[in-house]
Amino acid sequence: MDEIVREGARRMLAAALLAEVEAYVSAYADQVDEAGHRLVVRNGYHAERQVGTAAGAVSVRQPRVNDKRVDEATGERMRFASAILPAWTRRSPQLAEVLPLLYLHGLSTGDFHDALEQFLGSGAGLSPATITRLTAQWQDEARAFNHRSLADSDYVYVWVDGIHLKVRLEQDKICLLVILGVRADGTKELVALADGFRESSESWADLLRSCRRRGMRAPVLAVGDGALGFWKACRDVWPETREQRCWFHKSGNVLASLPKSAQPSAKAAIAEITNAESAAHARKAITAFAGDFGAKYPKAVAKITDDADVLLEFYNYPAEHWIHLRTTNPIESTFATVRLRTRVTKGAGSRAAGIAMSFKLLESAQRRWRTVNGAHLVPLVRAGAVFRNGQLVERPDEITAA
Repeated sequence: MDEIVREGARRMLAAALLAEVEAYVSAYADQVDEAGHRLVVRNGYHAERQVGTAAGAVSVRQPRVNDKRVDEATGERMRFASAILPAWTRRSPQLAEVLPLLYLHGLSTGDFHDALEQFLGSGAGLSPATITRLTAQWQDEARAFNHRSLADSDYVYVWVDGIHLKVRLEQDKICLLVILGVRADGTKELVALADGFRESSESWADLLRSCRRRGMRAPVLAVGDGALGFWKACRDVWPETREQRCWFHKSGNVLASLPKSAQPSAKAAIAEITNAESAAHARKAITAFAGDFGAKYPKAVAKITDDADVLLEFYNYPAEHWIHLRTTNPIESTFATVRLRTRVTKGAGSRAAGIAMSFKLLESAQRRWRTVNGAHLVPLVRAGAVFRNGQLVERPDEITAA
């Protein structure tokens, strides 16, 4: 029996580690080198090691990632770091990290005891009643979070996205409206999380007005997918906020409009645009892209040419911030593993519980979000400093003097 329990724990941990790596790799699938090869790929497994759980020690082979991206600020290679099982860790992940993810993947409340008993041991006390109390507590926390004052928080940048989750709901799905922000000190923070209706402009407007009523100042720049109803709502509630379209979403939409044979060269051409050293070079790259693909695939080309201004808005901000402003990756990477789920499991899920679990998932992930590069430049952006092609050309005091 002990051997069966340990084997269950091993399989569960291995599956979680694999899902985490697959989510990381898929989040950067659009980033390629000059030859069109992906910069972030799977690379086998690390050496097997023993990890302690309440069920006993289990052997785990952790998936390995080959990340060839380079940090623009330090010049060092980027590295994948597992949040589930960090390097040198010999203990299993905490319940607070695992439980929300399992719920969002479709595990019913009554099934938690059997599933987690194998992973954490029989002394965990995870009866259905305990899980129910936990979910009720987390729902209260989520409601309190969405009613807190924002008067003392200043978010200079925000990322926005609509996340669709099935959450065991056979007839309906949750559309979570998520806003993440960058504070003046450069730290990233969850701003708002609400249940919307198909990402409609009315749902976004309700959320933005709620933030404004609670004291939130309009951000300088918002980053999001072009398909969102957010943009109409933003122009009504925060008309001064600038718009940046997400290149991750845009690249996916463009490639989906092309045949597979044309996708490798199109990926390389899009990389030339997003990695251009200036807005002028980026526009030349867009012209070249239109010249190469416009005759055969005008609809795919129009997706970029029609939105060129809002796709290249990030060039008006510090170069250190470009890597953060080009995509909604902070949201995408957090929910990637949840989005991979396609099977609807038994049981009628609660929308409130689904939102609460998503809140706990983001709250847990938030502790691992790193500060933006060039954090000292964020206050200058809020103060109205002028940047051209990533370089500071006019400070706030110069603007005042003029």
